[in-house]
Amino acid sequence: MDINDARGIATVCSLIAFIGIIWWAFGSGRKARFEEDGNLPFADENHDAQPNKIGEERK
Repeated sequence: MDINDARGIATVCSLIAFIGIIWWAFGSGRKARFEEDGNLPFADENHDAQPNKIGEERK
């Protein structure tokens, strides 16, 4: 076995890993979780708070 065989095996393993990641990411069973996680930045619980100045605590 020479370096080219090792490169071929590494390429095939990388392709299999890539396909596995794509299958995991786009699987229908995880859609609801990813939708919920995608909306986390917009889930601010403190709507009435004013932006604080530097050095002051938020009330």
